[in-house]
Amino acid sequence: MEMKFLELCEARYSVRKYSTEAVSDDDLKYVLECARMAQSAVNFQPWQFVIVRSDEAKANIRRCYNREWFATAPLYIVALRNTGENWVRSSDGKAHGDIDVAIAVEHICLAAAERGLGTCWVANYDTELLNELFADEGYEAVAIVPIGHIAADCPKAPKKRKEMSQIVKEV
Repeated sequence: MEMKFLELCEARYSVRKYSTEAVSDDDLKYVLECARMAQSAVNFQPWQFVIVRSDEAKANIRRCYNREWFATAPLYIVALRNTGENWVRSSDGKAHGDIDVAIAVEHICLAAAERGLGTCWVANYDTELLNELFADEGYEAVAIVPIGHIAADCPKAPKKRKEMSQIVKEV
C-alpha cells in the first residue's frame, strides 16, 4: 500500500541498526533518481553522490565515523557539494550549495523510506579525512547517508516535534 506524503514523513526515522541484507540495485537506482530530481537554486544541481559499497571503501568510511551502529550499514551514500558551482545570493553573498545538497539528501532519505529502507543523516564525521578519501577536487562532503534494510531489533525512539504554534508565525 502506497503511503501518503505525511504518512511517509511520520514513518521515516533515523535508523541506527541495519540487517545484513543488501540494498538492491533497483532500490539504489530509484533513490538516486529521486535525489537527481531534487530542486536547487537556479537549477545549479551542485551535488555529487559517491556510492560506498566495496569492502575497502566501507572500511575507509568507517574510519571517518567510528560508531558500532554505523558499521552495520551495507552501503553508504556520501553527498558532496560542488564548491565552485553554487548559486550565491547577491544581497548578502550567501552560497546555497549546502541547502541544495540538503534538499537532495532529504529526497534520498524519504525515497529510501518509501522503499522500506532505513537511513540516518550523518554530519558528525571527520571532515578532513572524509574529503580526502571520497571528494574529488572542487567538492566537499555535506553528509553521509548509511542506507539499508532495517534490523528487526533496531531501536526506534518516539518522534518528538515542537507544536505547530511554536514554529509557525502568521503576520
